[in-house]
Amino acid sequence: MKIIDKTPLQDKKGIISFTARIRGTLKYGLNWYSELEAQKGVIAKLGRVLEKGFVLIRNFTLPNSEIVIPLILIGGGGIHVIYVTNVKGFFEAKGDQWNTISSGRSQPARINYLSRVAQLTRAFQKYLEIHKFKLTIPIESVLIASNPGAQIESLRPIARVVRSDAIRQFADSLLQTPISPSSGRVYDLADHIIDPSLRKEANPAEDYPEDPVSRAQAIFNASNSSKSINPNELGLEFEEDDAPFFQQADPLNVRATDPAQPFQAQPSIPARKRILGMTVAQVAVLAGMLGIELSLLIGIFILIYSNQ
Repeated sequence: MKIIDKTPLQDKKGIISFTARIRGTLKYGLNWYSELEAQKGVIAKLGRVLEKGFVLIRNFTLPNSEIVIPLILIGGGGIHVIYVTNVKGFFEAKGDQWNTISSGRSQPARINYLSRVAQLTRAFQKYLEIHKFKLTIPIESVLIASNPGAQIESLRPIARVVRSDAIRQFADSLLQTPISPSSGRVYDLADHIIDPSLRKEANPAEDYPEDPVSRAQAIFNASNSSKSINPNELGLEFEEDDAPFFQQADPLNVRATDPAQPFQAQPSIPARKRILGMTVAQVAVLAGMLGIELSLLIGIFILIYSNQ
């Protein structure tokens, strides 16, 4: 499996420095770094099964936006937009609802990961529409819970839900999918997604002729064409204190509904109080990290001074 890593803030060796980690946490949310680590484990498991003919694009930032698609897995049988979460506990994935289960009762979780991956898929679909990609292979939303401590009951969720102990089974299922384009076409498609200007040398309609919509495509078949990706127009709703790979710009409140129905806008809610452009939680995180760094510097100074 070919991996194209576009993770922001990491160096050429794939390492995220302490300073970059602070910047990433402030920009992308409190769970940003832990979810990057969870991605690595999932990628390793997928790589043991998926070999030639598959490309995985990691953390691709959609141009002219700050929307980052966590994982885009491309194979001859389809494209999968994958979100990896490391949450643990008891959950219920029902339709577009992501609920926690406690004492036999379910209630909406603080973060709706099903809605999140569906919205990211919508953003990716919009990006493909803008650049006039016409695919013969379907696009599907996938939520992977990488933590073995996550127990999930699924009842027709809007995205495929994969538990940690079923990642290999998920990969095996991709090998059973009828193959459409050749491996070379898959690699070309990945390159063209990252840099659509490369497609000027080819005929897009011949490379990727149109196909009937898939389950995930049906969610987004009402999307409007535009020249740029505007988060407000997409109606992406992420929780500000924990919004992975997305800098919120007062978007509309939109929730995923029935897969066959278009998204419906809801009344907007007031923006949360910000300090220097950051939320209170982000300021608290920054203060805590700076305090730790200052303590380390003071400790090093004292150690050097005492040894003189």
